[in-house]
Amino acid sequence: MSVTKNTVDSDSPESPFDSATFIKNLTTRPGIYKMSDAQGEIIYVGKAKNLKNRVSSYYKTQTASPKQQVMMTKVADIEVTVTHTEGEALLLECQQIKRHKPRYNICLRDDKSFPYIYLSTEHNFPQITLHRGAKKLPGKYFGPYPSSTAAKESLKLLQKLFPVRQCEDSVYNHRTRPCLQHQIGRCTGPCVGLIDKSAYALDVNSTILFLEGKGGILIEQLIAQMECAATRLDYEQAAVTRDQIVRLRSVLEKQFVQGEKGDVDIIACATRGNVACVQVFFIRGGQQLGNKAFFPKMSDGHDPAAIIQAFIAQYYLDRQAPYELIVSHEPEETGLLTEVLSSQAKHAVSITGRVRGERLKWLSLAQTNAENALLGKLSEKAGIYARFLNLQQELGCPELPKRLECFDISHTQGEQTVASCVVFDREGPVKSAYRRFNITGITGGDDVAAIHQAVFRRFKRLQQGEHIAPDILFIDGGKGQVKAAQKALEELAINNVMIAGVSKGPDRKPGMEKLILADQDKPIDITAGASGLLLIQHIRDEAHRFAITAHRQRRGKAKKQSVLEGISGLGPKRRRQLLKQFGGLQGISQAGVDALCSIDGISRCVAQRIYEHFHHQDGH
Repeated sequence: MSVTKNTVDSDSPESPFDSATFIKNLTTRPGIYKMSDAQGEIIYVGKAKNLKNRVSSYYKTQTASPKQQVMMTKVADIEVTVTHTEGEALLLECQQIKRHKPRYNICLRDDKSFPYIYLSTEHNFPQITLHRGAKKLPGKYFGPYPSSTAAKESLKLLQKLFPVRQCEDSVYNHRTRPCLQHQIGRCTGPCVGLIDKSAYALDVNSTILFLEGKGGILIEQLIAQMECAATRLDYEQAAVTRDQIVRLRSVLEKQFVQGEKGDVDIIACATRGNVACVQVFFIRGGQQLGNKAFFPKMSDGHDPAAIIQAFIAQYYLDRQAPYELIVSHEPEETGLLTEVLSSQAKHAVSITGRVRGERLKWLSLAQTNAENALLGKLSEKAGIYARFLNLQQELGCPELPKRLECFDISHTQGEQTVASCVVFDREGPVKSAYRRFNITGITGGDDVAAIHQAVFRRFKRLQQGEHIAPDILFIDGGKGQVKAAQKALEELAINNVMIAGVSKGPDRKPGMEKLILADQDKPIDITAGASGLLLIQHIRDEAHRFAITAHRQRRGKAKKQSVLEGISGLGPKRRRQLLKQFGGLQGISQAGVDALCSIDGISRCVAQRIYEHFHHQDGH
């Protein structure tokens, strides 16, 4: 793999990009090309089987689309990376798009890892739980599920069908009596020996069959177990198994997808202008695990086939693709996609849009969901945009604001002070841009000093190029907080940001807020019921929520550390190890000296001190 970059005279920033010379020397091998603007920002990443032919097509007005012609007016530099194959180029293109998020590419914004259900089959009494991230632990993984909610619902359902434990090992290993889950019939109590290994294994096997979609085999096994129990005259157990079969049949009827036996993802796309929705239905082992809507980021409109092609390439880049993808619009490069996905997944992957019968019904349902989700997104965007327009009118801004930021402070009696910064644009909250600041070196409870420190630190990073400046900076507070924010910006020589304090008013009732502007002596009233006021309340409440969450996390961490820090001979590494092994302070406090000694690095002398520390505090 090699990289070629066009060089522009650094002493002559206005020198035009010499496309003719660049293309003349360009290779005909496969690879990717990255186009940058005059500021060095990557604005487009593409791949090509023949780099010379592909890049040169952008400069031919008879073949370049109007969108491409507009984009090319902004290109100041092109960098190419040569690969061995077009498949390698596709993978590299996806990696670069995810990394740089160029404005002219179709970018998949939701890059979170999807949850799985994990079964620790290596244990004598396996645990079943929700799992995210790399599959490093030995055992079985089922999924992916479209959301943690869908996975948690499946776990609740499994507890009712097959009472396999879902508690953490740190809790399981230190139980001395059955927990509440056993008392309500959702766990068989293996932690205290209320079930033997062979009987527990039956429930584990049933769980595996259910999650693998082998409902028919599972019901046959349960019927055999029921008849066997009846033959032994164990009618109580036979009745329990009978009820289990009834519940299982009811669940399978709701979840089973007629005509599907394997792993399939159904992908549908709907578009309006430069807004698109991709709806995915997940089917594993013939059962529908749920569905999820994605809204790729696009600067211009694209046809659904191109959007689905970009979605498949980016979404399955670092995920296991199922055996089949059913799509509403077939991508232009279906052959290349199936080749690369099959290589990545280590099994054949097919992509098709020509389906009939039950599959066509499911594809139509996915399409309907995509269109409904898109309409909801469009109405939401229109509503937020209208609020920005009204905010401009209420505040008399010369231009429509593009970006808003809001700061809030949270602490408990001056301790563990945290400042939050949340960001909104014309599409709503930009959660990837949220930040929190642990405030230090101030008098406890001094919110004015806390605001000054947080704003100074935030905008110092802005000067270093970490983020862009907001048009309006909201501060949850009064004159003191506004002046503190103003002083912080003056110290950084930043004078192009409007500062507005959000005061709750004398009765502290929603809708009675007043705005305190940095350059005005008297607060201004926002028109009651104005949509701009709703936007201010939204960003203020979001900053408040984020600040409280951050403060609680810091306070909880400090509480854990402070209790253990008072014990001699217990350093940070051992404190972390204890908390991890025993699942928290409660587990440590309930452990005996022998259990504490079992942790690597904890001597009997230190274990005795830990034990005495907790029991002395309890008054024992």
